[in-house]
Amino acid sequence: MVLNVGILNLMHDKVDTQRRFSTVLNEGDYDVNVQYFYPQTHYQNRPVPTLVQQISQPLVLDQLDQFDAFIITGAPLEQLPFNDITYIDEVHQLIDQLGKLAIPQLYVCWGAMAAANYLYGVQKYQLPEKIFGVFANYRHHNDPFLTGLPDGFLAPHARYAELDVNAIKENPELTITATTKDNRLFSFSALHKKQYFLFSHLEYGRDALLKEYRRERNAHPERDYLKPQNYFRDPLHMKDPEFKWAKTRRVFFDNWLQYVAHDVKERQLVKE
Repeated sequence: MVLNVGILNLMHDKVDTQRRFSTVLNEGDYDVNVQYFYPQTHYQNRPVPTLVQQISQPLVLDQLDQFDAFIITGAPLEQLPFNDITYIDEVHQLIDQLGKLAIPQLYVCWGAMAAANYLYGVQKYQLPEKIFGVFANYRHHNDPFLTGLPDGFLAPHARYAELDVNAIKENPELTITATTKDNRLFSFSALHKKQYFLFSHLEYGRDALLKEYRRERNAHPERDYLKPQNYFRDPLHMKDPEFKWAKTRRVFFDNWLQYVAHDVKERQLVKE
């Protein structure tokens, strides 16, 4: 079975992001055709960069019915209010259309924050310091996407903001599926809709956290940035990063694609 997955790529490192998602979505048993998009309103007053045009297409909402699932990536925007994002209305329109079409949705990091805020009014707040590194995560409820992982499974986290966990717990439409020991979100889901909110960058490969640290440090060398924790074999010299979440990544995306394939079959039966 060939699965068609659309991805709105909002990350800064667009080429690396597309390579990562194309890799993880094709590591398993499914042949996955991945199409990448950019928000048109992000470039409404300036030319679309040549690289962006070469590797992705403008988002066109009336073409979404060709996809079996859709992903909205993270973005380095968690320190900004949602209303300050130039393309936030386009993201909201995309979320609305995916809901109308009942297409499985995976929202990652900032994408999860923006979607949860828009759909369920969950507020975002700034963390006292960035959660940055590889951490153990613990289940709160049974989650088919985490089937096959031990409690305390490892995953990378990299963000400056968090959602109101209590607001999620109090919402009868949502269920928290896993958090870190310090109650930082790994994931939650909508009970009766095809929406999954993932706060770990599971698409990241071995060197991604190191690249993120270097990017921030190079952009503002005058600042003291937190180094990724529980990540290096030699933390003193920041050498030999370990790919501790490889199993988590493989199991999660295998389970998610299995769910997408089952959803495709169910929708085909309904049509017949």
